[in-house]
Amino acid sequence: MTDPRPLTGEPLPLDLVNTRWSDDDGAYDLFDLPGGLGIWLSSAGLAGSVPESPETLDALRQTRAALFGLMQPEPATHEMLNETLRHGRIVRLLTEDGPQAITETDTPAWRASWLAAEHYLRLLEENPSRIRKCANPVCPLRFYDVSKSGARRWCSMASCGNRSKSRTHYRRHSR
Repeated sequence: MTDPRPLTGEPLPLDLVNTRWSDDDGAYDLFDLPGGLGIWLSSAGLAGSVPESPETLDALRQTRAALFGLMQPEPATHEMLNETLRHGRIVRLLTEDGPQAITETDTPAWRASWLAAEHYLRLLEENPSRIRKCANPVCPLRFYDVSKSGARRWCSMASCGNRSKSRTHYRRHSR
């Protein structure tokens, strides 16, 4: 099955949040679809290193809720993300090839969630103002604005941006 989500390729924590989306036909959750976990792990580059298991799915849903709450912001979501972060760590080693950083987690099922949480911290350190919600008020998708001007407003011009421009055009010309 191909990835049905309207927005993919965002940084890992935003890609995880974007596993829930909506369109004119309703609301969707990739993790509720048959094979959805495998689709997401594959798109995130984690297939083979993270098991497709109920434990992985539970960990991802918990972390997604924490990340979504932090982007609202909602009270107590800091602690929810910290709970995910307690399941892993980065171990720094010096090898014959030079310095390496190895991610260790309690179980392989927590690897994807921990990486998403850790990557979110890096986005906050880098430029938190570039983490944005789509300007379409009914669209729940998030993106990291990498445009030079920092003026991106839509999750996708092909969907939400085009719909908004069509509505504006219709309103102007229907008077």
